Amino acid sequence: MADIQYAVTDPATGEVVQTYPTAEPAEIEAALDAAARAARSWARTTTVAERAALVRRVAELHTERREMLARIIQREMGKPLEDALGEVDFAAAIYTYYADNGERLLADQPVELLEGDGSAVVRRSPIGVLFGIMPWNFPYYQVARFAGPNLVAGNTILLKHAPQCPESAEAIALLFTEAGFPPGAYVNIRATNDQAAEIIADPRVAAVSLTGSERAGAAVAEVAGRNLKKCVLELGGSDPFVLLSTDDLAATVDSAVAARLDNTGQSCNAAKRFIVADDLYDEFLAAFTEKLLAASEGIAPLSSERAAITLERQVNEAVEAGAHVATLGRRDGAFYPPSVLTGVTEGNPAFRQELFGPVATVYRVAGEAEAVALANDTPFGLGSYVFTTDAEQAARVADALQAGMVFVNGVLAEGAELPFGGVKRSGFGREMGPLGIEEFLNKKLIRTVK
Repeated sequence: MADIQYAVTDPATGEVVQTYPTAEPAEIEAALDAAARAARSWARTTTVAERAALVRRVAELHTERREMLARIIQREMGKPLEDALGEVDFAAAIYTYYADNGERLLADQPVELLEGDGSAVVRRSPIGVLFGIMPWNFPYYQVARFAGPNLVAGNTILLKHAPQCPESAEAIALLFTEAGFPPGAYVNIRATNDQAAEIIADPRVAAVSLTGSERAGAAVAEVAGRNLKKCVLELGGSDPFVLLSTDDLAATVDSAVAARLDNTGQSCNAAKRFIVADDLYDEFLAAFTEKLLAASEGIAPLSSERAAITLERQVNEAVEAGAHVATLGRRDGAFYPPSVLTGVTEGNPAFRQELFGPVATVYRVAGEAEAVALANDTPFGLGSYVFTTDAEQAARVADALQAGMVFVNGVLAEGAELPFGGVKRSGFGREMGPLGIEEFLNKKLIRTVK
């Protein structure tokens, strides 16, 4: 336990800014005990409105401290300041959404009886201590969509953030304390992977939510399953951007570039595979490649040098297997230049991989049927994008895509009110919106007979 795993390492410079020790066993036990004690009393002694007011204060503190919070994640994972500020604002919007709507979303649901006298109602109540395992790519947003709804519901939170985000993790925990949450309602822990497995198995923990890799998701689901714990998993994605027709190619290219470069390409639901109808392919590829590669100047670093090395290896393996890459540079530390891959066939290792960085893969298809088949030929099923001028075609394709989310003729259109999640190896369960607060509740039937 003495080994230091948590550290802030500025990916732009490689400088280790600060290191943090992992939790000792006694600290883990204290965190579990505090969360369990709070879970036994907090929900019973507060109303939804009172908990919502605390969550609203967390949103306000995000807004008040937005510059400071943004600077932290700029150091931790290289996010450009403008993007970091936008993330802080989105986190505040999520907390505000659940503060505004918590009472409505958690209200009793009457059930109309088919026969007999009396009444029936479904009452929503918290289930206890929740363990959240969060990633590095959106340090505030990911926590908000997990913690916001569940704290309004009356669950308590143990939060293990990514090892490269200890500073933002501490900042978030301090905001909850300052907002007035009682001890144990929200607890930040710097746990090892082994400790995380023990926490999931602990009988005081009711359920677990993870956003991360397929490997991490499988490991969490295995431990949760052995211990009969519910889990929500938001894993990787290789989202298709299907272009079938357009009346403004330049605007469509702008959307495609924005969808690929969001968070320097390090977004699970960023567009990664661009599937273009034959009559648009040549013109789209030329314009898209020019605009994507032009972003090389001033590109932000990836989250770490290790992430850039992994992406470099994936691209090199794709080229060795017959793909062609267009790029204006080479990897430099944690910096990786925007690149476009073409000629990626089914036998190429990149065909079914997630490329987590500013690398796009472009495919030519004959038409709608081939586009849908190619879009679905992936182990992932998180998000997807459809661009067409034909409304009936848009509806057909959206219905046929095997994904948890479909965005038609638009990108970067997520919102606090919109459910987020996927199918297949992209995980299961939903966060945000009305569905996000439903995952970790006891939906208790109360049937009264007259």
